[in-house]
Amino acid sequence: MPEYLAPGVYVEETSFRSKSIEGVSTSTTGFVGPTCKGPTTGTPELLTSFGDFERIYGGYENLQFSGGEAINYIATAVKNYFDNGGSRLYVARVTTDRAEPGAAAYKAPLAALGAIEDISIIAAPGYSSFAANNRQGIQNALIAHAERSGAYRIAVLDTPRAQTPTAALSVKSRVDSSYAALYYPWVFVSNPLAQPGNKNIAQEILLPPSGFVCGIYARTDKTRGVNKSPANETVRGALRLEIDIGLADQERLNRNGVNCLRFFPGHGNLLWGARTTSSDPEWEYVNTRRYLIYLEHTIDRSTQWAVFENNGPQLWAKMRESVSSFLYNEWVSGALLGVSADEAFFVRCDRTTMTQDDLDNGRLICLIGVSALKPAEFIVFRIGQKTADTDS
Repeated sequence: MPEYLAPGVYVEETSFRSKSIEGVSTSTTGFVGPTCKGPTTGTPELLTSFGDFERIYGGYENLQFSGGEAINYIATAVKNYFDNGGSRLYVARVTTDRAEPGAAAYKAPLAALGAIEDISIIAAPGYSSFAANNRQGIQNALIAHAERSGAYRIAVLDTPRAQTPTAALSVKSRVDSSYAALYYPWVFVSNPLAQPGNKNIAQEILLPPSGFVCGIYARTDKTRGVNKSPANETVRGALRLEIDIGLADQERLNRNGVNCLRFFPGHGNLLWGARTTSSDPEWEYVNTRRYLIYLEHTIDRSTQWAVFENNGPQLWAKMRESVSSFLYNEWVSGALLGVSADEAFFVRCDRTTMTQDDLDNGRLICLIGVSALKPAEFIVFRIGQKTADTDS
């Protein structure tokens, strides 16, 4: 209460509204890998176009490794990201010293991206072209980065090129995380360095799918929402796929957590999978994991006002009202499953969620449950022959 020392009339402003919760961005992406030039320390600069990338990190020129030239996978991934619907990107440069980088070279750049809270998608386009030991180390570093407490992001992984479906399954067998998704196969595109009449430069190049996929994630978030699975979407810029995957191979790959890019006559090249690499059925789908990340990050960022408030019934009521209002809006917008709000979510913050020891140690515990939507992967129409009734 304010302190009044002299008689008089005092006017106070007060608010009768609950603390509002505003959803965080879900489409901001971070790429990490070698580039032609650019800073190797400090916080990466936000890129909103391929022109921004060229200005800071250079263009499509091939990278110079001790074993020869290598495709500039980060540059091509950036172009594919923006072409497929991405709009906000950070790039952390990995230094190579003319040698193929290993996991140690990715440590500092990943830490730089980790300091940027807005990033919700992380990828390292081109890592899967490296030698097996480097490739596995970088992949493990990406997953660990996404899984760390408070990261609120998912890692987009690539299989190596020239993989059979069986080999792709072998790659997946070494990954088990709900914070990662694996994509296969690689994609042919027009070579941006090709010159008319110069047959010494290939007209097409083969690229890993992660650049395209991250753009599709961002596109789906903006057009449909993060609760929608990022699948059944056109892979823009793709000429063709390295391998044409049929139904039989798709069945094997999909159920084991390998997301496929497929060509469908009349529809083009489509992203045709939306599963994480997790073996836990609860976290089987990419949109379920990403939507829960969105909810966790949003509630975390929007309830900082409660820190150091008096931990009692008034604070608990404010917390319940604030979170319930946010989740109600999510349900109304169609992001949660349930014919009523009570079926879609619950919020508890009272003596049933906290012990006296929690209160004595300054802990406020709010229990939140949501009913997330899952994608309709298998559309089944049951059709039978109906015998017409005849009048007697």
